Amino acid sequence: MVKKDYKKICDEIAAISPYIRFVGVIGESGDLLAYRRRDDLVPLLNAKNTQYQFSHIAIKTDLEGFFDKNLGEIEFVWEERKKVQTISFAIKKERVWISIDKKVIRSEMLRIIDSCLPIVKKYS
Repeated sequence: MVKKDYKKICDEIAAISPYIRFVGVIGESGDLLAYRRRDDLVPLLNAKNTQYQFSHIAIKTDLEGFFDKNLGEIEFVWEERKKVQTISFAIKKERVWISIDKKVIRSEMLRIIDSCLPIVKKYS
């Protein structure tokens, strides 16, 4: 994929719901390849912690690859935290990482996931 594809993925996913805070494409070494942040937000993580988060995602993605043969490849991971919810999708060696407002009801989360899957599959 090329950089314009990464940006297009972020734009398409960000348009799915007004509850999406941030969409980023993270490379296999943890670098942020493209992103889109909701305009009215103050980030929950500072720059240093953001880089740690992305490095963690890259390491975790690499480790999860060991189980792909037996369990199949990961389609998405949904994580709930006290302040935010996140979803990540695999596109080859990259990850699309999305943060969503905490107060979103589960049916909206499922709608977001279902809307993201065809976008992610198009680039896989």
